[in-house]
Amino acid sequence: MKQKIVLAYSGGLDTSTIVPWLKENYDCEVHCVCVDVGQVAPGEAEQIIERAKKIGADSVVVADAVDELVEDFIWPMLKSGAIYEDKYLLGTSIARPLIAEKLVDRAKEIGADYIAHGATGKGNDQVRFELAIMALAPEIKVIAPWRIWDITSREDAYAFCQKHGITLNVSLDESYSMDENIWHLSHEGLDLEDPVNVPKYDKILTLSQDPMKAPDEAVCITIEFEKGVPVGVNGEKMKAAEIVRKLNKLGGENGIGIEDMVENRVVGMKSRGIYETPGGTLLFKAHKQLEEMCLDRETASFKRTVALKYADLVYEGKWFGALREALDKFIDETQKHVTGKVGLKLYKGNIIPNGTFPEYSLYDKNIASFAMGDMFHPADAEGFIRLYGLPLKIKALAEKNYENK
Repeated sequence: MKQKIVLAYSGGLDTSTIVPWLKENYDCEVHCVCVDVGQVAPGEAEQIIERAKKIGADSVVVADAVDELVEDFIWPMLKSGAIYEDKYLLGTSIARPLIAEKLVDRAKEIGADYIAHGATGKGNDQVRFELAIMALAPEIKVIAPWRIWDITSREDAYAFCQKHGITLNVSLDESYSMDENIWHLSHEGLDLEDPVNVPKYDKILTLSQDPMKAPDEAVCITIEFEKGVPVGVNGEKMKAAEIVRKLNKLGGENGIGIEDMVENRVVGMKSRGIYETPGGTLLFKAHKQLEEMCLDRETASFKRTVALKYADLVYEGKWFGALREALDKFIDETQKHVTGKVGLKLYKGNIIPNGTFPEYSLYDKNIASFAMGDMFHPADAEGFIRLYGLPLKIKALAEKNYENK
């Protein structure tokens, strides 16, 4: 019997090359799985299926995973506050474990021997896909063509497709390497590989527009949360995916969420990319603004530490590890009172706080006021400062005594 290989299929240059390559180099059936995490346009699924079958796929499945991505992956990440290296909202990273999960499901369904992917040998995605597959189905082997074939560049892959009569709507001189899902759109390659080059936003941006060209009038919005989870925009309750799409539109129109970043990849090199995450940027800003009212000082401080680790876990492909699952339990406990509405004003790439309306708040204006009240006695501060600063005083006296010996 022929071996069965499940291929993570997008219909782009890499995976269009991989289908015939697998057929030529393995005695196998190739079963393509395109996991829709928001990148498949309405009506495009049929075209993806037709294209994959035309180049030799034995079966093609387009799996709708948009709602699952937002509810089960993005919302937990949002609640954690995870941002990689202070800039990257983990758009590509957060979708990879879900895509891998769908590949494993299909492999188990048809009894496949292998799972193949089109991630390059220099990229993070090979790590993310394969760690997830290890965690979910350690018995399944992985084929990573970019690590074993003679093709060394996109130009080589394009030539391979031409030789095999595969037509692609790709211009190697003008097409950036892009990854898209409902949360973000990334751009890499071409002139962006040199950080000296200023991004050509007119050519690059799709979800957002250049802040300089955004409307001259500010736009005010309100985002509503329940236990840290977004539930509505501008007074209207919405499903999870609808919230992200709505905020992508509002944020994008006002030039929100554009990051030009040089990041440290898992595999040890630096890479430069342009990320568009308009809706996600608004959600992170609003969530943090609401948390400021609801979390005590120690919890908020420790949660920032957790957010750093959570971001690393997502970025490094360790979503299905025990630590991420344990951190989620702590995070959920911190979110039980993070309920309320947050007002934001959007103006030419800027997000300006426009009122915070929590249902539960640790902020008491009677205590915070400069006017003296019954609950805070300034005289109490004297003893507190004396004890709080005692280690500093002891250290200073010890150094003085040491110097005088």
